[in-house]
Amino acid sequence: METLRATGSHLAEMYARAAELYGDLPAFATRQARGRWTPVGFRRLFEDGRALATALIELGVVAREHVGLLGDNRLEWILADYGVQLCGAADVPRGRDITDAEIEYILRHAGVRVTFVEDTRLARRVYTLRSRLPELREIILLDLDGDAPEGVRRLGDLVARGHVLRGAGDRKVEERIAGIRPDDLFTLIYTSGTTGEPKGVMLTHANMMSQLDNIRMDIRCTDRILSILPVWHVFERVFEMIAISRGCCNYYTSPRHLADDLADVEPTFMGSAPRLWENLHQRILKRVRETHPVRQALFHTAYFLAHYYKESVFFLTRRQLRLRARGLAWETGATVFHALRWFLLLPWYGFFNAAVLEKLRLVVGGAFKGSVSGGGALPCEVDQFFNYLGIPVFEGYGLTETSPVVAVRTPSKLVIGTVGPLIPETGVRITDPDSGSVLFPDPACPNGGRGRRGEIEVRGPQVMKGYYKKPEATAVALRDGWFRTGDLGMVTLNECLRIVGRLKDTIVLSSGENLEPGPIEARLNQSPLIEHAVVVGQDRKFPALLIVPSPEAAASADGELPERIGAEIRTLVSAATGFKAHEVVREFRLVPGTFRVGEELTNLQKLRRHVVAEKYRDLIESMYVHEARRKEAKS
Repeated sequence: METLRATGSHLAEMYARAAELYGDLPAFATRQARGRWTPVGFRRLFEDGRALATALIELGVVAREHVGLLGDNRLEWILADYGVQLCGAADVPRGRDITDAEIEYILRHAGVRVTFVEDTRLARRVYTLRSRLPELREIILLDLDGDAPEGVRRLGDLVARGHVLRGAGDRKVEERIAGIRPDDLFTLIYTSGTTGEPKGVMLTHANMMSQLDNIRMDIRCTDRILSILPVWHVFERVFEMIAISRGCCNYYTSPRHLADDLADVEPTFMGSAPRLWENLHQRILKRVRETHPVRQALFHTAYFLAHYYKESVFFLTRRQLRLRARGLAWETGATVFHALRWFLLLPWYGFFNAAVLEKLRLVVGGAFKGSVSGGGALPCEVDQFFNYLGIPVFEGYGLTETSPVVAVRTPSKLVIGTVGPLIPETGVRITDPDSGSVLFPDPACPNGGRGRRGEIEVRGPQVMKGYYKKPEATAVALRDGWFRTGDLGMVTLNECLRIVGRLKDTIVLSSGENLEPGPIEARLNQSPLIEHAVVVGQDRKFPALLIVPSPEAAASADGELPERIGAEIRTLVSAATGFKAHEVVREFRLVPGTFRVGEELTNLQKLRRHVVAEKYRDLIESMYVHEARRKEAKS
């Protein structure tokens, strides 16, 4: 079977070509019970999507209109996306856990007149908000088995209506498809801003098609992809678009069924978040601890051999992290050492790999080729564990504003500690966060500026069109064609990108959840006990706090101050005060002394987060070590 290459100019064209080329091959599969899946073929999906587009046009959806799409992973979500793209519109996606305030802001700001909703409960919530959303005219229920409340249409009815119209000769969809331009939006994704007010990221068909053309993954129609990340996130979405363009099947799973589905589906690829690998790492180690001491010894011996064997392989194939140049004598000596170690360990590793590690690899199925992990950084020990174990984790880097992939590891550039090389057509430069001067590339600097740390700026066909209705925010983010990511990083000597920190405020937890520290800090700074509150938690499981007590509270210096501040935090930041579960703080530490201008603060009294993160690194680490030990003690 030929593999489709995404050479079209927009997604509607790609959907049509996939249907033509792959026909009745399964495109998506829905779980009915363990080991039982209901697939839908590429041709059927396209025909139903075209029928839905026809019905949407009859409802009055015009070309380039914004259509809401509120829901989580399911076949009907992708069917709705087909309908929106094929009628020449752009979707405005968001997950089912959206708050009423977010629904109201996003639908109003995007000018949404028609929206899809996942289930009956969400349909009722959106319907009750119609009085505050004067432009909203139609609500469409995705759940084919759910009860549609009064005033809400059903997806199945619209698809059936579209088929009737097409049977009568309606060909408006073909006209719409012919009118789609590469610069048209295919989606408008609202992501949090530094003030907590969502910003609409405008991504075009050209943005997405560049991702399909430039992300080099060995995926073809015989592969099976397990889908677990939220489909409205652009990372999971680009993975699904790649699957469609290459003719392979996506199997929708959930965290609750993941272990069973890994065994039953035996996927070859999947998109993932760091939390998945952290949990799997803990599960494997827990299972080892509970086995017979002999089996424990076998595991530790096997992993010891794998660690040093793979370390030598990575060095000899130039896949070891290289941050600075070494002399010829060092390189020669290290090469001889690793070649000798590789030779000596090879027979022992081969035996233990087959006898012990192969059974552990079955935890992800027997056909697994690898996973692309995104949405946060993998902890180093977890990264090493799976790659040494023989489960390839291709960590990548990107943002919603970059569609999202900027860099991703490949088999030949699987450098642990980096996010791999840049994808084709992508440019990156590293700039000084304070002066804006370019640190890389810099021909006047040794190694061209490789290894120098600064803010990552990106230029390429995947960079967004801008923020919807926010020209000022767009001007700040896009400078002379370069997108300012707000992340700190460097380019290594083996041409990979390494992420070392974050400048901008948005915090991404290891689960992939985003949170804005601003609202949390503003609420806490209102307390008479607190002078400064700083939320931390980038790439961690939960947010934590650094607290600078107010001068009055510090002056009292009584032994009850930590308890008093802890009670204040629990009162001010909770579900009762409007914060989500992943925003609730579990740990905090009191900072000795105060923040000073020129150190933790700018001249305008703004927080320099990267300075705080570096200066109080040990204090921050202590909070997560304490939480880990507390959980271990409970277990």
